[in-house]
Amino acid sequence: VSTQSTWEAVVSTQSTWKAVVSTQSTWKAVVSTQSTWEGGDWDRRNRLSIYKAVHAIRVRNFKAAAEGLLKSIQTFTAYEICDYQSFIFYAVCTAVPTLERKVLKKDVIDSPEVLQVLDKIPFLREFLTQLYACNYVSWFKGVVGLMPKVRSDRYMTVHANFFLRELRFTAYNQFLRSYRTVTLVSMAKAFGVTPAFLDAELSDFISAGRLSAKIDAVNGVIETSRPDRKNADYQQILRRGDNLLNRLQKLSKVITL
Repeated sequence: VSTQSTWEAVVSTQSTWKAVVSTQSTWKAVVSTQSTWEGGDWDRRNRLSIYKAVHAIRVRNFKAAAEGLLKSIQTFTAYEICDYQSFIFYAVCTAVPTLERKVLKKDVIDSPEVLQVLDKIPFLREFLTQLYACNYVSWFKGVVGLMPKVRSDRYMTVHANFFLRELRFTAYNQFLRSYRTVTLVSMAKAFGVTPAFLDAELSDFISAGRLSAKIDAVNGVIETSRPDRKNADYQQILRRGDNLLNRLQKLSKVITL
């Protein structure tokens, strides 16, 4: 009995010691993580931001990718992921279809880090600058010239068709924002495509609810309709109010019973 009691005590002591060691390891990990995010290790923090941005590319979240890449553009050190030239390529490709014009101009087009790499990648300058300049024919040529690199890239290749579709939507949406009505022929001329091709493209985006416009095929005119923000908010409040009243009525019936 004495031996058994001694053995049980030893086992209990070992279990306690393992719990203490485990607790210490966990606490050290927490302290290390806290120190990193408080600025204790800027290199690791910067690398983590780039890792998350590259992962965002892989899962087709280009907006989050652009924000993460541009945040690390001045402190890039993750050469195990890609070289700096490829890093700028990813930053530009994800920024063009996702960022607003003002942000694109400030953070990308006028960025010294981007400018020093821009001419090293064929068609990247046209792809970045011509859309902002509303020179859609030159921009389309830049897109066509850049697509072979997109299709051959290990991170972008699986999203090539989606990426190309988003680029076309961005350009069409930017063009139509400036007009209340515009003829199909003039818009097709601005993009350097045929009216039939443009009609099919716009019809696809309009039917998907992405473009607020309609095509008058008889007169060959595109009519845009800018969404009324106040009216949309009003309708949303009404729907929420109706749902709340329905729930209250159901609840009152249950309480009465």
